[in-house]
Amino acid sequence: MHSERASVGLRLAAWGGLVFLHFPILIIFLYAFNTEDAAFSFPPQGFTLHWFTVAFARSDVLEAIKLSLQVACLATLIALVLGTLASAALYRRSFFGKESISLMLILPIALPGIITGIALLSAFKRLGIEPGVFTIVVGHATFCVVIVYNNVIARLRRTSQSLIEASMDLGADGWQTFRYIILPNLGSALLAGGMLAFALSFDEIIVTTFTAGHERTLPIWLLNQLSRPRDVPVTNVVAMLVMLVTMLPILGAYYLTRGGESVAGSGK
Repeated sequence: MHSERASVGLRLAAWGGLVFLHFPILIIFLYAFNTEDAAFSFPPQGFTLHWFTVAFARSDVLEAIKLSLQVACLATLIALVLGTLASAALYRRSFFGKESISLMLILPIALPGIITGIALLSAFKRLGIEPGVFTIVVGHATFCVVIVYNNVIARLRRTSQSLIEASMDLGADGWQTFRYIILPNLGSALLAGGMLAFALSFDEIIVTTFTAGHERTLPIWLLNQLSRPRDVPVTNVVAMLVMLVTMLPILGAYYLTRGGESVAGSGK
């Protein structure tokens, strides 16, 4: 009886915590559709799509969306290539310095974003590289690689070595074994890692602040909007877009990797 009451109490506490955390998000969603003549009133007075029209008619919003999508796609592509190569190099062989390399790969996402951002900015200044799109992409790729690496190396560890040995015994070369045996087994892990990396890159702001220079991604645009209270309805619309764009890939990655508890990286 006591254990059942404790279980019910824990469930209520968990659901209460989730409601508390997500209630502000619900408010933003509601105010994105609030009527034009009652944009700042509470409770919402009606339903309208007017603010969506206003938001997507603004060139600064469209430019910020375009830049965020461009950076997220490039960072994800780099992370998929480097993360997969790193996991393939580290998952089987033991060699001197392996643990140090693994730590260096994971470090960018373990460190506070402000530390990573300052370190990247100092490195770019020392190399004479001016902040811009290139530096944003590099900055995002440093932590996106970790997500892909964790997913892929976990899947490689779960892949039976006998499949690879059988492929080689049947006359397949290294490329054929990778294409027909290893890659199909990595498919969902790569997709999940790529989706998570895209979501993290799209809404990243701390590292971006140090590496963007004069460029404005969507999160930086939202940060600048805090000083413009008359633009709150438009800001709510853009904030809702950011949440949807980041939430959907994370949910997709969750469904792709559920049931595989050893696939790491989906909890970030």
